[in-house]
Amino acid sequence: MGANTADVIVVGLGAFGSATVYQLARQGVKVIGIDQYAPPHDRGSSHGSTRITRLAVGEGEVYIPIIKRSHEIWSELEASTGQKLYYKTGGLIMGPQDGTISHHGKPDFVRRTIANAERWGIDHEVLDAVEVSARYPQFQTRGDELAYLEPDSGVLVPEACVQAQLQQALALGAELRLNEKVLYISEEGANVKVRTSLGEYSAAKVVLTAGPWLPAMTGGTMQMNLRVLRQALHWFETTRPFLYSPDVCPIFIWMHGSRDQDYMYGFPMVDGKPGVKVASEQYETECTPDDFDRVVGAEESQEMFDINVAGRLAGVTSKTVHSAACLYTVSSDSGFVVDTYRDMENVMAVSACSGHGFKNSAGLGERMARWATTREPAGLEHFRVARFNT
Repeated sequence: MGANTADVIVVGLGAFGSATVYQLARQGVKVIGIDQYAPPHDRGSSHGSTRITRLAVGEGEVYIPIIKRSHEIWSELEASTGQKLYYKTGGLIMGPQDGTISHHGKPDFVRRTIANAERWGIDHEVLDAVEVSARYPQFQTRGDELAYLEPDSGVLVPEACVQAQLQQALALGAELRLNEKVLYISEEGANVKVRTSLGEYSAAKVVLTAGPWLPAMTGGTMQMNLRVLRQALHWFETTRPFLYSPDVCPIFIWMHGSRDQDYMYGFPMVDGKPGVKVASEQYETECTPDDFDRVVGAEESQEMFDINVAGRLAGVTSKTVHSAACLYTVSSDSGFVVDTYRDMENVMAVSACSGHGFKNSAGLGERMARWATTREPAGLEHFRVARFNT
């Protein structure tokens, strides 16, 4: 093979792309990874210091085996690199007992999570508001909460996860072309051509993991069912940091209203910043990845505090000590999208994490590597675009 020829090319090296390149390199496949920036970076969806991981996801049972495999891969990577990628803090998911909530498009999310845990034999406890308050005084419950507690939930460090997989991929022989923008992808006979700002590449297969840049590239049904949404992350001052130590504080998802955005999620203080990181989600204002406000305004943080944090997190003030903006690529049903790119048989596009993707990324990267080398669906059928036409 020539210098610009590979078995597989991976376009976009964030959460899913770095995982796919790593898994292909582990198999001894000649792989080239291309990114318009130098990941890990803060331009897309794989930054912000922390990401939640949880096993019995209420979003759907289809994700559970992928997440379980991801946990195994994170552990393997920690052992091989010596880097800390995952903090096992436990996880608490709460909502009102009456179930009048929705999260990531799924109603009665807490009970859905409990049911999935029971079906899959995932270790967990079910708590009421009194038990939550007794065990976790940092959470000021209203008295009507139903809570799911999972000991194997925790915190992933996204930048470290991306970096570790790219470093391992390089050590295993992968080629990475960074700061190189992909301009055009086409099938020419049995090969796929990838034209960039610096040259042209050829491979038998291409995996397109371009995150928020993907919708504009795809067209057709896929593009029509994907939206790019700016999300704000907030770190608020705490006067009682001991309550938010990872030794005593789990990750938390706290739903308090009937809409998907009526909730907050947050983390124990594992990222070295002098504040408690919390966020919500917005589904109304779309943007493009090359033109969005990367500065979180003071009024945004104040609104986040007033609506979601005040009266719920003990010892947390409205003073913002840090903030950041990231991007979600969200599908019409909040599920993943994995399908051929512009009907090209040898190009597979992966997108629409829909706000719950990072925890799946290592395992899904392994499945994408399997598709690229064997053409097996690898359990990806659930994520096809055709579901939007039914």
